[in-house]
Amino acid sequence: MQNHCVESESGMSSLTGILQQVEICAPGAEDVLLQEVYQQLRRLAAARMRCESPANTLQPTALVHEAWMRVLATRQGGAFRDRRSFFAAFSVTMRRVLIDVARRRNRECHGGGVRPLSLSDQQTFQVSRNGATSEMLLVHEALERLDAVDSEAAELVSLHYFAGLPLTEVAEVLGISRATSYRVWQFARVWLRAEIERLSN
Repeated sequence: MQNHCVESESGMSSLTGILQQVEICAPGAEDVLLQEVYQQLRRLAAARMRCESPANTLQPTALVHEAWMRVLATRQGGAFRDRRSFFAAFSVTMRRVLIDVARRRNRECHGGGVRPLSLSDQQTFQVSRNGATSEMLLVHEALERLDAVDSEAAELVSLHYFAGLPLTEVAEVLGISRATSYRVWQFARVWLRAEIERLSN
């Protein structure tokens, strides 16, 4: 009943309308939002987990739930303001969950050889499964440095790589043209490849 009430009172069933209800802490709004976006978030998590090592026992459902709880707990400073803010907050949080898991696994395994990440001319990062944990940590560190240089490019990479959104959807979330999203991606890919090579040496 609460969920139905939220949608009826808002007069908006769009994601933006639901996010606005969550932003003002309307009763039941968080449940409505989860129902609205759960399948998409799980697809994003599944895409991201395909780049993970087989040793990683974290499942897409668990990744979504952990990231969801963290976003709700911290509110991420306006995470529910609009669609862009929500997916940006979720991608950053999912990234931090994976980094926490990777760091914990590295501590348990005492490292293991780190190899440079190969950034191909394809529109996704090509990550070898054997070295995925260490390589993800390299990407994370390089992305932190990119954020200081170009925050828009870093946000695009976070959405495309860590959240698994295709560039066409990233463009929609960020409110930029598809051409711009591909151009920023090309810049970020070259920049990150050089930074990862530097970090791995």
